Amino acid sequence: MTHQPVPVFLYHSVSADPASWIAPFTVRPRVFAEQLDLLTDSGLEIVPLRRLVAALRGGPPLRPRSAVLTFDDGFADFHSTVAPLLADRGLPATLYVTTGALGGPSWPPERGSLLPPAPMLTWRQVRELDLLVEIGGHTRSHPQLDTLLRQDAREEVEGCKARLEDALGHRVDAFAYPHGYSSRSVRRLVDEAGWTSATAVRYGFSSGADEPLRIARLMVRADTTRDRFLAWAHGAGAPVAPFPERTRTKAWRGYRRLLAGIDHPYPSLPTPAG
Repeated sequence: MTHQPVPVFLYHSVSADPASWIAPFTVRPRVFAEQLDLLTDSGLEIVPLRRLVAALRGGPPLRPRSAVLTFDDGFADFHSTVAPLLADRGLPATLYVTTGALGGPSWPPERGSLLPPAPMLTWRQVRELDLLVEIGGHTRSHPQLDTLLRQDAREEVEGCKARLEDALGHRVDAFAYPHGYSSRSVRRLVDEAGWTSATAVRYGFSSGADEPLRIARLMVRADTTRDRFLAWAHGAGAPVAPFPERTRTKAWRGYRRLLAGIDHPYPSLPTPAG
């Protein structure tokens, strides 16, 4: 089953009233609950990310028809809305948090994030969720890592890991690239920092032959139709990793680096209304 498609679903906010900038990447709670039921009704087994990572690193292969649920950034609705829906169905998930975006007291003071304002999890809630789901890292400030100077990127990658492990009191192994952007040098930094897996986006399926530090995911957005979601659940409608980096992806990285070099970084996120 090495190249059997494994959908690794990427969510952000699950809310009926999201901040305007994240609305295009937000799924309504009713739709999210329906999607969870579609996955289980289609015969997919939702497995923890660590089982996929173990398979990628030579461990037991996943059973056919496996899938993984992941969530980026650390929005407050994960605690109030997502976690109860997952718990009701007994489903595992990985939550990647941007440490500088978390609310509530933290120690020592963490520098802020590049994410626009939105209700975010508190450190207390993250520690509560650590008992229910896997907590992973999403950098300190949510930058485009592949446009940063090496030392700045290293601080983002290592600092996030140190902060989470200090707060949770145990190893944290799973990392996600902000915006899905990485490069060979960024992936080397992630490996050196001790992260054992890293998820990108890539708009494709993972598989038993995927790269542990560039795991492909499928982003579920506000405009993701029921038919498209069902196709993904059945292993159709997207390429299966591993596949080479697209030429346009390399060109896009070069363009963003050029803008960053003249101190005009590309605004990867929608501009907040008003």
